Amino acid sequence: MTEQSNNKLRMVSRSFLLTGMLLLAAGMVFGLTGALQYLVPGLFKSYLSFEKIRPLHVSSMVFWILFAASGGVLSYLQQHTGRPVYSNLLLDIQFKLFVLSIILILYQYFAGVFGGREYWEFHPILAIPFTTGWVLFGINFFKTLGSLKKQPVYVWMWTTGIIFFLFTFAESYLWLIPYFRNNIVNDMTIQWKSYGSMVGAWNMLIYGSSLFLLEKISGNKKYSNSPMSFALYFTGLFNLMFNWGHHIYTLPTHGFIKNVSYLVSMTELLILGRIIWQWKSSVTTAARHFHHVSYRFMVAADAWIFLTLLLAIVMSVPAINVYTHGTHITVAHTMGATIGINSFLLLAIAFDQLEDKTKQVFINMKWLNRNYWIANISLFVFWISLIIAGILRSRWQMSGVRIPFSSMMEQLRPLFMLFFVSGAVLMVSLLLILGQTIKNHFMRQL
Repeated sequence: MTEQSNNKLRMVSRSFLLTGMLLLAAGMVFGLTGALQYLVPGLFKSYLSFEKIRPLHVSSMVFWILFAASGGVLSYLQQHTGRPVYSNLLLDIQFKLFVLSIILILYQYFAGVFGGREYWEFHPILAIPFTTGWVLFGINFFKTLGSLKKQPVYVWMWTTGIIFFLFTFAESYLWLIPYFRNNIVNDMTIQWKSYGSMVGAWNMLIYGSSLFLLEKISGNKKYSNSPMSFALYFTGLFNLMFNWGHHIYTLPTHGFIKNVSYLVSMTELLILGRIIWQWKSSVTTAARHFHHVSYRFMVAADAWIFLTLLLAIVMSVPAINVYTHGTHITVAHTMGATIGINSFLLLAIAFDQLEDKTKQVFINMKWLNRNYWIANISLFVFWISLIIAGILRSRWQMSGVRIPFSSMMEQLRPLFMLFFVSGAVLMVSLLLILGQTIKNHFMRQL
């Protein structure tokens, strides 16, 4: 391996991670703005209305996950194989296509130009540069890997995640074909199916990198070859293919799909949580100290796996899902999974990759620990307030007494204030950690 190629990969990988962290910061700002608009209806309506804020928030958070996951996979793949990346040129093009895509997408949202669906509310033509970048990502991955023979489980996770994300991303655009678009049930089924499976695909990338990081911190190679890790892989693969059914309980589709999805929904979280729980007991004090930031975020993710799993099991019961679907309980589940699990795991990966850039920043461990705990506690308050708001709204939806929507929303106002304040505290605590890290990175470049 040439040192020049190794340095190039580290630089581009960190560019993915740092860009992702900027998108995380932007996504939190957009999300908090949306929460404020719940409290002050019509706020910023003339130039930044809620129909703009929502896709700005969602797309920023989704691209934070995709940027950071790509950077983690590329770096850990190189560490695993010990070989240089297949093509630095493809790596550069992929990064530039990703950046171009998100700039154009966010600009369209600000301008009020829409043309897509849910996660991808931008004009479909903007999917072309991002798809091209993902294809280049796949080429670089498989060419660098060389062979799938006798590979540890995280390599299989990365492989599955890359392939299935491309498949589900393409599937989410089937609505462009009149056959699917002209039938509302088929259209909604495919949209929710593709999005549910897409989450499973990027989970494969995140969980695979997390398992690599578990081994890296502990120095123990048993996790990537253990029966439990392969159980996580096959359960995740099964979830990716079938657990989307819990999104469509309210649609008139085949009953067996809903029953299968109920059996498999979120079981992967149970296995992942068990792996991390067992791993914590094997990590030495020295390893915890050396990987202090990464270790702490892995532990936080484990706690959020437990909480999210409990909520997911409840939501997956069809009789309960009828009440919770479309309420703030669904939002709570999404926030717990997106921030508490995915984002905390990705932050652990990012801090591992940026470790030599952040040593001076985190000399004051009291400062880090304070913001770490503030972030977790405020996220819990945020999560609970959404669940309570969802319960009250579900009662309103199913009540035989017709209370005006505006009256119901006014009753929820104290909860909206609570989740706005807790969300603001969460955002500030994470921004302090992200801001110092990014600042230190660029100061080191001077």
